[in-house]
Amino acid sequence: MTQATPAAPTLCEIRRGTAWITLNSPETRNALSAPLVAGLGAHLRAAFADESVRSVVVTGAGKAFCAGADLKNKGMAGEASGGDSFVDVLRLMRHGDKPVIAAVNGASFGGGLGLVAAADIAIAVGGAKMSFSEVRIGVIPAIISVVVLPKLGEHLAMRLFLTGERFTSERARDYGLLHAVVPTAELEAAVQRELDAIHLGGPGALREAKQLIRTVTTLSEEEAFAFTEKKSVALFQSDEAAEGMRAFVEKRAPRWAREER
Repeated sequence: MTQATPAAPTLCEIRRGTAWITLNSPETRNALSAPLVAGLGAHLRAAFADESVRSVVVTGAGKAFCAGADLKNKGMAGEASGGDSFVDVLRLMRHGDKPVIAAVNGASFGGGLGLVAAADIAIAVGGAKMSFSEVRIGVIPAIISVVVLPKLGEHLAMRLFLTGERFTSERARDYGLLHAVVPTAELEAAVQRELDAIHLGGPGALREAKQLIRTVTTLSEEEAFAFTEKKSVALFQSDEAAEGMRAFVEKRAPRWAREER
Protein backbone atom coordinates (compact mmCIF):
# COMPACT_ATOMS: atom_id res chain seq x y z
CA MET A 1 0.00 0.00 0.00
CA THR A 2 1.52 3.31 -1.05
CA GLN A 3 1.36 6.41 1.09
CA ALA A 4 0.43 9.79 -0.31
CA THR A 5 3.31 12.22 -0.49
CA PRO A 6 2.77 15.07 2.02
CA ALA A 7 1.94 18.37 0.37
CA ALA A 8 4.60 21.07 0.48
CA PRO A 9 3.80 23.57 3.27
CA THR A 10 4.30 26.46 0.84
CA LEU A 11 3.85 26.77 -2.91
CA CYS A 12 5.04 29.36 -5.42
CA GLU A 13 3.80 30.13 -8.94
CA ILE A 14 5.15 32.87 -11.22
CA ARG A 15 2.36 34.65 -13.09
CA ARG A 16 2.87 37.75 -15.26
CA GLY A 17 5.94 38.87 -13.36
CA THR A 18 4.52 38.16 -9.91
CA ALA A 19 5.53 35.37 -7.52
CA TRP A 20 2.31 34.11 -5.91
CA ILE A 21 3.37 32.36 -2.68
CA THR A 22 0.72 30.24 -0.97
CA LEU A 23 0.79 29.07 2.64
CA ASN A 24 -0.30 25.51 1.95
CA SER A 25 -1.29 23.87 5.22
CA PRO A 26 -5.09 24.28 5.31
CA GLU A 27 -5.49 21.43 7.79
CA THR A 28 -3.70 23.59 10.40
CA ARG A 29 -5.23 26.84 9.10
CA ASN A 30 -1.74 27.63 7.77
CA ALA A 31 -0.23 27.83 11.24
CA LEU A 32 3.38 28.98 11.36
CA SER A 33 5.19 25.68 11.74
CA ALA A 34 8.95 25.59 11.25
CA PRO A 35 8.63 23.95 7.78
CA LEU A 36 6.05 26.50 6.65
CA VAL A 37 8.15 29.44 7.85
CA ALA A 38 11.27 27.99 6.22
CA GLY A 39 9.40 27.41 2.95
CA LEU A 40 8.01 30.94 2.96
CA GLY A 41 11.49 32.35 3.53
CA ALA A 42 12.96 30.25 0.71
CA HIS A 43 10.28 31.35 -1.76
CA LEU A 44 10.70 35.01 -0.80
CA ARG A 45 14.47 34.82 -1.29
CA ALA A 46 14.04 33.12 -4.67
CA ALA A 47 11.50 35.71 -5.80
CA PHE A 48 13.69 38.65 -4.81
CA ALA A 49 16.65 37.08 -6.64
CA ASP A 50 14.69 36.36 -9.85
CA GLU A 51 15.05 39.25 -12.31
CA SER A 52 11.85 38.20 -14.10
CA VAL A 53 9.83 38.73 -10.90
CA ARG A 54 8.67 42.29 -10.22
CA SER A 55 6.35 41.73 -7.26
CA VAL A 56 5.30 39.16 -4.67
CA VAL A 57 1.91 38.09 -3.32
CA VAL A 58 1.50 36.04 -0.12
CA THR A 59 -1.84 34.27 0.38
CA GLY A 60 -3.24 31.17 2.07
CA ALA A 61 -4.82 27.89 0.99
CA GLY A 62 -8.22 26.97 2.38
CA LYS A 63 -10.48 29.20 4.44
CA ALA A 64 -7.82 30.82 6.65
CA PHE A 65 -4.88 33.06 5.82
CA CYS A 66 -2.76 32.18 8.86
CA ALA A 67 -3.70 31.04 12.36
CA GLY A 68 -0.45 32.28 13.89
CA ALA A 69 2.03 30.14 15.81
CA ASP A 70 1.74 26.36 15.48
CA LEU A 71 0.75 25.73 19.10
CA LYS A 72 0.60 21.95 18.71
CA ASN A 73 4.29 22.04 17.93
CA LYS A 74 5.35 24.58 20.55
CA GLY A 75 4.89 27.61 18.33
CA MET A 76 7.69 29.31 16.45
CA ALA A 77 10.81 28.17 18.30
CA GLY A 78 13.82 30.12 17.04
CA GLU A 79 15.44 29.00 13.83
CA ALA A 80 13.14 27.16 11.44
CA SER A 81 14.94 23.81 11.08
CA GLY A 82 18.00 25.34 9.51
CA GLY A 83 15.98 27.67 7.27
CA ASP A 84 14.73 31.21 7.83
CA SER A 85 13.22 32.06 11.21
CA PHE A 86 9.99 34.02 11.53
CA VAL A 87 12.04 37.16 12.22
CA ASP A 88 13.93 36.55 8.97
CA VAL A 89 10.65 36.25 7.07
CA LEU A 90 9.27 39.51 8.47
CA ARG A 91 12.52 41.28 7.58
CA LEU A 92 12.45 39.83 4.07
CA MET A 93 8.90 41.04 3.48
CA ARG A 94 9.60 44.47 4.92
CA HIS A 95 12.99 45.14 3.37
CA GLY A 96 13.07 42.95 0.25
CA ASP A 97 13.58 45.06 -2.85
CA LYS A 98 10.26 44.20 -4.53
CA PRO A 99 6.70 45.12 -3.51
CA VAL A 100 4.92 42.50 -1.37
CA ILE A 101 1.13 42.24 -1.20
CA ALA A 102 -0.72 40.19 1.42
CA ALA A 103 -3.86 38.68 -0.14
CA VAL A 104 -5.64 37.82 3.09
CA ASN A 105 -8.10 35.11 2.10
CA GLY A 106 -9.55 34.48 5.55
CA ALA A 107 -8.99 34.45 9.30
CA SER A 108 -5.66 35.73 10.59
CA PHE A 109 -4.43 35.62 14.17
CA GLY A 110 -1.23 36.54 16.02
CA GLY A 111 1.75 35.88 13.80
CA GLY A 112 -0.53 35.80 10.78
CA LEU A 113 -1.27 39.47 11.40
CA GLY A 114 2.49 39.97 11.58
CA LEU A 115 2.68 38.80 7.96
CA VAL A 116 -0.14 41.18 7.07
CA ALA A 117 1.60 44.11 8.75
CA ALA A 118 4.99 43.28 7.20
CA ALA A 119 3.56 43.39 3.67
CA ASP A 120 3.68 46.66 1.75
CA ILE A 121 0.02 46.41 0.71
CA ALA A 122 -2.66 44.27 2.36
CA ILE A 123 -6.08 43.38 0.95
CA ALA A 124 -8.49 41.04 2.75
CA VAL A 125 -11.83 39.37 2.19
CA GLY A 126 -14.81 40.78 4.02
CA GLY A 127 -15.81 39.41 7.40
CA ALA A 128 -12.49 37.66 8.11
CA LYS A 129 -11.86 37.22 11.83
CA MET A 130 -8.63 38.59 13.31
CA SER A 131 -7.04 39.11 16.71
CA PHE A 132 -3.85 39.50 18.69
CA SER A 133 -4.83 36.67 21.01
CA GLU A 134 -1.41 35.91 22.53
CA VAL A 135 -2.19 37.12 26.06
CA ARG A 136 -5.02 34.60 26.28
CA ILE A 137 -2.51 31.74 26.14
CA GLY A 138 -0.02 33.43 28.45
CA VAL A 139 2.38 35.00 25.92
CA ILE A 140 2.63 38.35 24.10
CA PRO A 141 2.80 39.49 20.45
CA ALA A 142 6.47 40.30 20.91
CA ILE A 143 8.10 39.71 17.52
CA ILE A 144 5.20 41.00 15.46
CA SER A 145 4.98 44.21 17.50
CA VAL A 146 7.96 45.49 15.46
CA VAL A 147 5.88 45.49 12.26
CA VAL A 148 2.42 45.99 13.78
CA LEU A 149 3.10 49.09 15.92
CA PRO A 150 3.97 51.32 12.92
CA LYS A 151 0.55 50.44 11.46
CA LEU A 152 -1.59 50.62 14.62
CA GLY A 153 0.26 53.10 16.81
CA GLU A 154 0.45 52.80 20.61
CA HIS A 155 -3.16 53.82 21.26
CA LEU A 156 -4.85 51.03 19.31
CA ALA A 157 -2.16 48.44 19.91
CA MET A 158 -2.43 48.79 23.68
CA ARG A 159 -6.09 47.85 23.73
CA LEU A 160 -5.87 45.10 21.10
CA PHE A 161 -2.77 43.50 22.66
CA LEU A 162 -4.21 43.63 26.20
CA THR A 163 -7.73 42.38 25.45
CA GLY A 164 -7.01 39.85 22.70
CA GLU A 165 -10.39 40.91 21.32
CA ARG A 166 -11.48 39.54 17.96
CA PHE A 167 -12.30 42.01 15.20
CA THR A 168 -13.25 41.78 11.54
CA SER A 169 -11.29 42.64 8.45
CA GLU A 170 -13.48 45.72 8.04
CA ARG A 171 -12.38 46.94 11.46
CA ALA A 172 -8.76 46.04 10.62
CA ARG A 173 -9.00 48.31 7.59
CA ASP A 174 -10.23 51.13 9.81
CA TYR A 175 -7.35 50.44 12.22
CA GLY A 176 -4.81 50.79 9.39
CA LEU A 177 -3.75 47.13 9.13
CA LEU A 178 -5.39 46.71 5.72
CA HIS A 179 -5.67 48.91 2.65
CA ALA A 180 -8.87 47.37 1.32
CA VAL A 181 -11.57 44.79 2.02
CA VAL A 182 -13.35 43.05 -0.84
CA PRO A 183 -15.82 40.18 -1.33
CA THR A 184 -14.15 36.75 -1.33
CA ALA A 185 -14.82 36.20 -5.04
CA GLU A 186 -13.10 39.47 -5.89
CA LEU A 187 -9.88 39.09 -3.89
CA GLU A 188 -7.62 37.93 -6.71
CA ALA A 189 -8.97 40.54 -9.11
CA ALA A 190 -8.45 43.29 -6.54
CA VAL A 191 -4.87 42.15 -5.95
CA GLN A 192 -4.25 42.01 -9.69
CA ARG A 193 -5.41 45.61 -10.08
CA GLU A 194 -2.82 46.64 -7.51
CA LEU A 195 -0.17 44.63 -9.32
CA ASP A 196 -1.05 46.19 -12.67
CA ALA A 197 -0.65 49.65 -11.15
CA ILE A 198 2.63 48.72 -9.46
CA HIS A 199 4.10 47.31 -12.67
CA LEU A 200 3.68 50.70 -14.38
CA GLY A 201 6.51 51.93 -12.17
CA GLY A 202 10.17 51.44 -12.96
CA PRO A 203 11.70 48.44 -11.15
CA GLY A 204 14.46 50.57 -9.67
CA ALA A 205 12.01 53.28 -8.64
CA LEU A 206 9.77 50.73 -6.92
CA ARG A 207 12.73 49.38 -4.97
CA GLU A 208 13.84 52.86 -3.97
CA ALA A 209 10.31 54.01 -3.05
CA LYS A 210 9.91 51.06 -0.69
CA GLN A 211 13.27 51.66 0.96
CA LEU A 212 12.61 55.43 1.13
CA ILE A 213 9.67 54.83 3.45
CA ARG A 214 11.55 52.30 5.57
CA THR A 215 14.52 54.69 5.92
CA VAL A 216 13.06 58.18 6.27
CA THR A 217 10.79 57.17 9.14
CA THR A 218 13.88 56.23 11.19
CA LEU A 219 15.77 59.52 10.65
CA SER A 220 15.71 62.95 12.21
CA GLU A 221 14.41 65.75 9.99
CA GLU A 222 17.96 66.97 9.25
CA GLU A 223 19.13 63.45 8.40
CA ALA A 224 16.04 62.82 6.30
CA PHE A 225 16.51 65.90 4.14
CA ALA A 226 20.21 65.10 3.62
CA PHE A 227 19.42 61.51 2.68
CA THR A 228 16.54 62.36 0.34
CA GLU A 229 18.41 65.18 -1.41
CA LYS A 230 21.25 62.81 -2.34
CA LYS A 231 18.82 60.09 -3.33
CA SER A 232 16.80 62.45 -5.54
CA VAL A 233 19.89 63.71 -7.39
CA ALA A 234 21.15 60.17 -7.98
CA LEU A 235 17.84 58.86 -9.27
CA PHE A 236 17.19 61.79 -11.60
CA GLN A 237 20.55 60.95 -13.20
CA SER A 238 19.73 57.25 -13.62
CA ASP A 239 19.11 55.46 -16.92
CA GLU A 240 15.68 54.42 -15.70
CA ALA A 241 14.65 58.01 -15.05
CA ALA A 242 15.98 59.06 -18.46
CA GLU A 243 13.84 56.38 -20.11
CA GLY A 244 10.79 57.37 -18.05
CA MET A 245 11.07 61.06 -18.89
CA ARG A 246 11.79 60.30 -22.54
CA ALA A 247 8.70 58.10 -22.72
CA PHE A 248 6.62 60.87 -21.14
CA VAL A 249 7.78 63.41 -23.71
CA GLU A 250 7.25 60.94 -26.55
CA LYS A 251 3.81 60.01 -25.21
CA ARG A 252 4.53 56.28 -25.01
CA ALA A 253 4.82 53.67 -22.31
CA PRO A 254 8.32 53.20 -20.84
CA ARG A 255 9.99 49.89 -21.64
CA TRP A 256 9.25 48.33 -18.23
CA ALA A 257 5.48 48.91 -18.55
CA ARG A 258 5.05 46.33 -21.30
CA GLU A 259 2.65 43.53 -20.46
CA GLU A 260 4.40 40.66 -18.64
CA ARG A 261 4.46 37.31 -20.32
